[in-house]
Amino acid sequence: MNCEESTKQTDAELARRAAEGDETAFEEIHRRYRRPVYALALRMTRNAADAEDLTQESFLSVLRHVGSFRGEAAFSSWLYRLAVNVVRMHFRRRGSRPEDLTDDGELCERKLGVARRAGSPSVFDRIAIDRAVKALPPGYRATFVLHDVAGYEHAEIARMRGCSTGNSKAQLHRARVSLRSLLSARAPAPALQA
Repeated sequence: MNCEESTKQTDAELARRAAEGDETAFEEIHRRYRRPVYALALRMTRNAADAEDLTQESFLSVLRHVGSFRGEAAFSSWLYRLAVNVVRMHFRRRGSRPEDLTDDGELCERKLGVARRAGSPSVFDRIAIDRAVKALPPGYRATFVLHDVAGYEHAEIARMRGCSTGNSKAQLHRARVSLRSLLSARAPAPALQA
């Protein structure tokens, strides 16, 4: 298989082949996703050595569990969820977790430009952000996650999603506008009085 054929294969096809034991398919998955998985782990741990180790653990987990990928969601979403779970297990083993991070390893309030209310527990904000992201149309949500969470550039997103770079930029902008609107529309939680 030449390089051109390899880049044209869909993630789902690569996952199927990797599940059947095709080493070149797994190597292509690793090539495509190593950098964004590392970026995700680095954002969550804030430690380069831990991020490198957790990236390796994530891909070992992919190798073990790629057969469980059902294709109901994008392969990238499945892989990122698996990587997030690997990092969570790392924090559980250590008995700690950075409290301001969301499940996807982002400081979402800062990323979305949403001011955090004084005195409100961050868990409520994380739940609201998670619900808002899930409420986005699938195209907006995929572009938002690929760009703002996984760290892909618009050209890479366009190639993966089969759209133009301009379309990727427009969907990201619309996703952010929608998220700001959804998050600003929610009623503020009542402050607890001591």
